[in-house]
Amino acid sequence: MCAAPSAASPTTTATGEDPIGLFESWLAEARKGEPNDPEAVCLATATPDGRPSARMVLLKGVDSRGFVFYTNLESRKGTELAANPQAALCFHWKSLERSVRVEGPVERVSDEEADAYFASRPRGSRIGAWASTQSRPLEGRWALEKRVAEYTMRFGLGEIPRPPFWSGFRVLPRRIEFWRSMPFRLHERRVFHRDEAGEGWRVEMLYP
Repeated sequence: MCAAPSAASPTTTATGEDPIGLFESWLAEARKGEPNDPEAVCLATATPDGRPSARMVLLKGVDSRGFVFYTNLESRKGTELAANPQAALCFHWKSLERSVRVEGPVERVSDEEADAYFASRPRGSRIGAWASTQSRPLEGRWALEKRVAEYTMRFGLGEIPRPPFWSGFRVLPRRIEFWRSMPFRLHERRVFHRDEAGEGWRVEMLYP
């Protein structure tokens, strides 16, 4: 017979499971079955006084340290993260009927990481990073196309360096929730909490 759960923490147990490994396996399945952008994720940020905003970005890296995306540092999300370095991510793979939510503080990636990723982007995307003053008002499409033409001429056939205002952020996960659709809306929800030392995880089940 199984022992009764602890009254102090009825649903929480220590675990040797690796939520990052579980996320990577779910992402691998999504890459096989999701028709468009399986790496797409909703990023939520907030101002220092708590006004939230959310938008879609693309996940560009994940490992034991966290979840990485890149952006213009002067964009709305960039300035909000600079002022309030906390974020949440929500992945939703409709074809798999699965979702993953990630919450935690953020840090800037190293210049070396940002340089390496920027160099891997298509040339047009690198020029676009220079041309777009992201999140600022745009007079018309012609104004953007003019700036793209100007930077195309500026760099010619030479190398395109990473703009000083463009880099990446890493969300350092403190909480990761895995959601799976189940019949009669009795969905499965498993939440991993990183311990204070940052060396392990505890897991709990939640009511749907």
